[in-house]
Amino acid sequence: MRGILQVLAICSVALAAPSQLERANHVVHERRTAAPVGWVQSHRADADHIIPLRVGMKQQNLHMLEDLLMDVAHPDSPTYGQHWTPERVADFFAPSESTVSSIRTWLSDSGIAEDKVRLSPNKGWIEVNVTVATAERLLDTEYHVYKHPSGAKQLGCHSYSVPEHISDHVEIIKPTVHFNHRVSEDPTRLRKRANPNHLGQPFSGQGPKTNGAKIDAAFSLANCDQFITPECLRALYNFSYTPVATAKNSYGIVEFTPQAFLAPDLDLFFQNFSSTQIGQRPTLVSIDGGKSPSFNFNGESDLDLEYAMVLTNPQPITLLQTGDLVEGAGFDNWLDAVDASFCTFQGGDDPNQDGIYPDTLPGGFNQPESCGIVKPPFVVSVSYGQDEGTATHPYAIRQCNEYGKLGLLGTTVLYSSGDNGVAGFGGVCENSKGVDAQGARAIRFNPGFPGSCSFVVSVGATQINPGATVNDPESACEQVIFSGGGFSDIFSMPSYQATAVTNFLAVHPPPYSAAQFNNSGKARGFPDLSANGANYVVAIDGQFELVFGTSASSPVVGSMITMINDARIAQGKGPVGFINPAIYSSNFAPAFNDITTGTNQGCGTVGFTAVNGWDPVTGVGTPNFGKLLPLFLGLP
Repeated sequence: MRGILQVLAICSVALAAPSQLERANHVVHERRTAAPVGWVQSHRADADHIIPLRVGMKQQNLHMLEDLLMDVAHPDSPTYGQHWTPERVADFFAPSESTVSSIRTWLSDSGIAEDKVRLSPNKGWIEVNVTVATAERLLDTEYHVYKHPSGAKQLGCHSYSVPEHISDHVEIIKPTVHFNHRVSEDPTRLRKRANPNHLGQPFSGQGPKTNGAKIDAAFSLANCDQFITPECLRALYNFSYTPVATAKNSYGIVEFTPQAFLAPDLDLFFQNFSSTQIGQRPTLVSIDGGKSPSFNFNGESDLDLEYAMVLTNPQPITLLQTGDLVEGAGFDNWLDAVDASFCTFQGGDDPNQDGIYPDTLPGGFNQPESCGIVKPPFVVSVSYGQDEGTATHPYAIRQCNEYGKLGLLGTTVLYSSGDNGVAGFGGVCENSKGVDAQGARAIRFNPGFPGSCSFVVSVGATQINPGATVNDPESACEQVIFSGGGFSDIFSMPSYQATAVTNFLAVHPPPYSAAQFNNSGKARGFPDLSANGANYVVAIDGQFELVFGTSASSPVVGSMITMINDARIAQGKGPVGFINPAIYSSNFAPAFNDITTGTNQGCGTVGFTAVNGWDPVTGVGTPNFGKLLPLFLGLP
């Protein structure tokens, strides 16, 4: 297998080095402090091995992206809702001709034939296939193969450099330092993951079992503290709405192969909670060979689709099934499919993180990459993530900017905030150097990505306290999982949350030092809002199980935003798009249930604490749909 499941390496100082003069003109562009926990440098990469070198060029006007988003997304803006066309987005942010020319000249002067260099359709990436030896010479680096006790391997480098005169033209080069490969957790643990890359799957605990017979009598509003069902969610969030503009509306759910739904599971869920939907299926959009069903990993897909389909019925749901069974996919792959300007078939995807297509391996998707094959749905929910520390700054920033561009197009992108409180996947924290670590030195909080990106809606988790009812206040989720939240080590505080986050830090200062989290007062705080994430009744592999996680919260919030879009479309208006500037505004505050109890422990601490107003546990709170709907309907 290639891509996210196999290809790997890490750089240091090249043996096949450039001349002393060439080296003197190079400046370090990206550097990784150390390999993640468990990985050991094995051996030098084969000098003759061919790698697809991809140069991500510096885009124009990105410094304006946040302001442009505020123009179309802030409720007080006179241009609210005036979303851009894809053509306008692509043209506005494309690299300059001088940038393209400078990088082409660099490669040509380095001995690479011009006919071997290709430019992506949006002029954002340059691709050239080179040997490891050539890449080491170009980047003044050294590639190694790293191994993990699980048997996984990865190719990459510890750092790389570029000539000083082109450094301002380069955003990122792959494959290099982007050590995003993650291995599966101990299979004896209950926590199941979608794939070895740890792109998140819900915690599946012990719950009610069934042989397929109707068991609706076992679930009611009286026991929502034990069993969350669609009826419980409607009662919790005042969520009652029947869509009328389904033909013009759209809601997408992203799944990464091998995670896939089972049709009998959907019908079992429908039989008990929405019998008129028996036989209904999501509209499949196969991205890079994505297929359904799978018989190995079904929990996440079953959860997302069962609740999204019932809560928005009869709205058709678009399933963005991403990656083939051979190498799978990463976040860039689904972004390629919904935005042709981001599509990187001719350069850009990260072999260490993403599926690289066409896939010529036996059984692989041996066709052109799925580039711009589907219009971005108005709402997209993604219940997957990675530790922010496993992504370099250029990689994370480049991807985050793409979410901002989708916001300009009118799409709401939601990501679950994580299930380990202030820790990363598997409870892993960071050391003083900001890399995954274990033991006494692992004291630094480990924020999650893409939930920490300023241009996505990060969704945390709450719970109905044991013995409480749907009419009682919820608390931060502390059953089985802890709501992911904290402060980014990469992204600065966006203007839309400055008042809320600054107030939290001033009135409720966390009892931790700068050694434990980014306490600069200038960092992006997350999550943005929350929804219940405990005790979900989900049909998985022919039986009901209880599922916990922000993986459940995200599609629920996505369902509410989709219904708000339906009501706006029915009035001749457009979708709400990027909702963060609105939900942080003072006028929208009454539309959220403020969560004031609970913590998100991790890294040997209780984590942060839910308090009045925004907090890095539950955000601004949980939505009250009945109050939120008229506020959005009142906007242009």
